[in-house]
Amino acid sequence: MTYLLTNQGVRGCRPDESRKRSPTGRSTALRATLAGLALATVIAGCGQGQAEEAPALALAEVQRQDLEITAEATGSLEPLRKVEVKSRASGEVLEVAVDVGDRVEPGTLLARIDPRDVQNDFRQAEADMRVAQEQFAIAEAQLERSRNLFQAEVITEQEFESRNLEFANARASLVRAEQNMEIARLRVEDVTIRSRMHGTILEKTVEDGEVIASASGDVSGGTTLMTIANLNVMQVRTLVDETDVGRIEEGMPASVTVDAFPDRSFQGKVEKVEPQAVVESSVVMFPVIVHLENEDGRLKPGMSAEVTVLLAERPAVLTLPNTAIVDFQEITAAAAVLGVPEDRIDFDRSIYQELTRELMAQRGEAVEERAGPAPGERGQMDEEARERVREAMARGGGDREGALRQMAQARGAGGGGMPGLQRGQQRPDAANGRPGVVFVVDVEGVVRPRAVLIGVSDWSNSEILIGVEEGEQVALLGGAQLQAQRDAQSQRMRSRMGGGFPF
Repeated sequence: MTYLLTNQGVRGCRPDESRKRSPTGRSTALRATLAGLALATVIAGCGQGQAEEAPALALAEVQRQDLEITAEATGSLEPLRKVEVKSRASGEVLEVAVDVGDRVEPGTLLARIDPRDVQNDFRQAEADMRVAQEQFAIAEAQLERSRNLFQAEVITEQEFESRNLEFANARASLVRAEQNMEIARLRVEDVTIRSRMHGTILEKTVEDGEVIASASGDVSGGTTLMTIANLNVMQVRTLVDETDVGRIEEGMPASVTVDAFPDRSFQGKVEKVEPQAVVESSVVMFPVIVHLENEDGRLKPGMSAEVTVLLAERPAVLTLPNTAIVDFQEITAAAAVLGVPEDRIDFDRSIYQELTRELMAQRGEAVEERAGPAPGERGQMDEEARERVREAMARGGGDREGALRQMAQARGAGGGGMPGLQRGQQRPDAANGRPGVVFVVDVEGVVRPRAVLIGVSDWSNSEILIGVEEGEQVALLGGAQLQAQRDAQSQRMRSRMGGGFPF
């Protein structure tokens, strides 16, 4: 829920009433933790009971709602299994028994080819086999007689061997004739083309009377008669940006919508993520295959599909719009946009350690104490140290390197990263939270920055793990204004550093 805090809505305050009220419902421990972060920044000036002009602020309320993190992509539907039907026999097509859209079962007649040539070959093979059978029978009888005569020493050994060779040749001829007979029989069957799968005719490319080429005898692969696909299971091949593909795994639920049924969502699951990247317009993406059931046959091949993969789900969590949250490095620019003087910002980064400990305590997790600098020490440089750094940067050379080391030490022992993290401590993730800052507006119109830990985020909202409570109102920040303020700060820093940017 978003509100607008106008100039008239910002009331004046007397010095003794500027902090009379605070957000209700916050625990004493949390108020003590956030005391080091809170800024006593009052948009309405405290005059002689008169309200001063203040910038109009857009406000958002901390709400508890379900948050789903998804990855979205587009693709087209295609059947999981698609087969091109070709004929082993060549010749004229006598009949095409099916049409586009017909459902077929295994054994369904699809087409007939002119059988005259293959039937002639079959009859010739049949006659050759009968001759081979007779020759084998005669050779076998002659071999038996020769064996008896050879044992009685009536014929010579050479004559017996000749009869044995004739028998072997007759047996080989019979085997060849049987094989030719089987091939001819299969060719007769090939002129009658039947389906071998359940499916639907997607495309028919021949008509009665056309002459087709054999798939096995033509170098071009033969003529395609039709295309059959099983539409009971469909798939969507879509391209997902590399920033999201690392969080997608096989088996994740996916929702698919098509333009033909805008009010209906089809449920599927991620089948696989292909390993080879695809680069389109300098964007690296990976193909993701999503399978979904289509028993009712409503989904058709070629339909445009929008795929939404559920990456994370957070039920009933505190959320804020992303425009209400800024990074720690942007606190100065955000304060300037909201009219908070820069010299009033006194931010203690160790507050994030306190928030992490409190969050772990709420979850019942063990809190590991680490030795570190006292609150306020890390990231602090006095004015004298800043002046030495500026002079060293102006001189350049080794002094410049030493200045950079001093700045790195002041920013956290040369590591950067999350404020309050000790060396070797694990960086935050969506479960442990990442640091952020929001600007809370109380009932008196007083704006105070407050540290929060952020969980998962989508395009619009982010989960707030700790730092605010339901019902509190925070200021929204325009992205263009914030960017302009950051650019202005960068320009001022370049000017102070003599035209160079040390970072």
